[in-house]
Amino acid sequence: MARALSPRQLPLDLAYEEGRSRDDLVVTPANEVAVGLVESWPDWPAAVVVLAGPMGSGKTHLGEIWCDQCGAFSVSATAIEAEAMAAAEHGPVFIDDADSPLLDETGLFHLINTVRSSHTHLLLTARHLPSAWGVKLPDLLSRLRAAAAVEMREPDEMLLAGVIVKLFADRQVSVEPHVVQFILRRMERSLSAAQRIVERLDRVALERKIRISRALASEILDEMDWGQQGRLDL
Repeated sequence: MARALSPRQLPLDLAYEEGRSRDDLVVTPANEVAVGLVESWPDWPAAVVVLAGPMGSGKTHLGEIWCDQCGAFSVSATAIEAEAMAAAEHGPVFIDDADSPLLDETGLFHLINTVRSSHTHLLLTARHLPSAWGVKLPDLLSRLRAAAAVEMREPDEMLLAGVIVKLFADRQVSVEPHVVQFILRRMERSLSAAQRIVERLDRVALERKIRISRALASEILDEMDWGQQGRLDL
């Protein structure tokens, strides 16, 4: 008679709070110019600043740090209404993903005018510089061209390594340096990928009650690569 397999023990769905403060930010040549600009507030070279960089470069994290630093009011790029104008009259404003195809161009034009006349500040994050947003409103494009812009590069190896170690530390997990280096050689070069990999590794290690090793990392990265390829083939 075959022995019944014992069920796999699933880990509790614990909520891990990722460190998102300035103290948790890893600074390397890939982001140091952008970090320096954010930290120099309110001594900015212009009323409007654009942080541009590829997905996963950390620009949203920087924007959140700036909001905590100065108490900025967050506004959706797709609906810039009276509440945003009122906030801009009294303090800084933040818009993430400003190059959204659904950007409220008229609202952003009026918001920039309000920021400039009120001597406050507006921080915009986007994947590209404003010239590539496809803005149709000529007056808005003119305002955006006058903004100070900083381009963030894709995360370098030093930044990714620091972020991976920090993400594991947030979960109170210690991982050997050679495992981190192995992950770096195999992973997609983005901070969002680092978050997904760490979350998956931690969950599987808890489920199996094992340490995070190079072998486990290889298995999980193969699994995640297959999943990405499967989505591309759909």
